[in-house]
Parts: sequence; C-alpha cells; structure tokens
Amino acid sequence: MSIMSAIALYAIIWFMTLFLILPFRPRSQADAGSVVPGTPAGAPEDAQMWRKAKLVTLIATAAFVVIAGIILSEVITYEMIETVTRGR
Repeated sequence: MSIMSAIALYAIIWFMTLFLILPFRPRSQADAGSVVPGTPAGAPEDAQMWRKAKLVTLIATAAFVVIAGIILSEVITYEMIETVTRGR
C-alpha cells in the first residue's frame, strides 16, 4: 500500500466514522429552551465538534490499523474478492 493509498483509506474511514458519530446525543435549541432568533429550533445548541472530532479520530485510527493490517498481511487479497464476486 502506497502512502497516498493509506492517506485516502484513512480519510474515507475518518469521514465515514464522523457521519456515524454526528447524530449521537444531539441537543437542540428547542430542548434547551433558548432558540437563537433566525435559526431553526432543531439546530444544535452546542454541537461539541472538538469532542466528536477527537472521538472520531480515535475510532478511525483503530479501524485503520485493523484494515491496513489486513491489507498488508494479505489475509484478504484482490483475487479473493474477484473470485467471490465474479459470478454475480
């Protein structure tokens, strides 16, 4: 795996993890009882993006290590995937 492939793989894993983590524990302005004028009531009161970014980075790094290890050790190869999906 080249450096660019590793960077692309990490970026894909990071953004997929981000989109999985974002909907957890949202607190809307309506729930807090303080809606800022000009914003919808369903907008987040405090998104805590730095906290979520740290969590996403931790999870994505662990997933990347596992996936990169599988790719580099050739436990699963492209030929294996091709033989499974060839008939379909």
